[in-house]
Amino acid sequence: MSAYIVSITPRVTGQVIEVHVEDNSKVKKGDLLFEIDPSIYKATYKKALATQKQAFALLAKAKNEEQRALNLEKRTPGAVPALTLNNLNNAVETSTANVELAKANVEEAHLNLEYTKVYAPTNGYITNLNLRVGSQVVANSPVVALIDEDSFWIEGYFKETDLVGVDAQDTAYVTLMMHNNVQLEGHIKSIGFGIAKQDGSTGNDLLPNVNPNFQWIRLAQRIPIKVKLDNIPKDVQLRVGMTASIKIIKNS
Repeated sequence: MSAYIVSITPRVTGQVIEVHVEDNSKVKKGDLLFEIDPSIYKATYKKALATQKQAFALLAKAKNEEQRALNLEKRTPGAVPALTLNNLNNAVETSTANVELAKANVEEAHLNLEYTKVYAPTNGYITNLNLRVGSQVVANSPVVALIDEDSFWIEGYFKETDLVGVDAQDTAYVTLMMHNNVQLEGHIKSIGFGIAKQDGSTGNDLLPNVNPNFQWIRLAQRIPIKVKLDNIPKDVQLRVGMTASIKIIKNS
């Protein structure tokens, strides 16, 4: 039994101040998992807002000075040197760029502040949770695993001679060792297109490395298939690593 495992990774660095889940607990998409100390990120956000306010003020001042010079030049041609007008225009462009930079810094600071709260990206089960209040987490470093509850599949390995006429979407019946009295119905999601060779690997001098005890009786290779269950009874719990038996029914 396999499933997609999502690595829960914080986007910012800091100390954990709250943990809202327990190990092996079920969570829904959007549930708050844990919180990181937001103090420094709040301060950075406030600083970015202040810088943005200052940038807007400087832009307004630069525009006002340029407009006054343009009005004077309009009333009295030649009253304002061309170099002065050019410098005033450059000041407006620089102030405009500074405003855009300040706005980007505010957005980044706001995002980092939001990232101090880590939410579940999908429905699933928390596993291998070692976080505690006071733990230090690092940005972009996984801290806990979340098993996607909607992604479970069974992987089986069938002899290539047994897969003649078998296609994706064919019906498959699955029996779990943990629930050996329940037969689950599913379908083949995919059939593997390749497996690793067991001999013929490259040896010294780039020549094939052939086993001297090679048996001339060829055994059928096993091809991996994935089976997706269609309906799962409420009393059947799926867990990654469970053992299962698969019976394939050819649809055609």
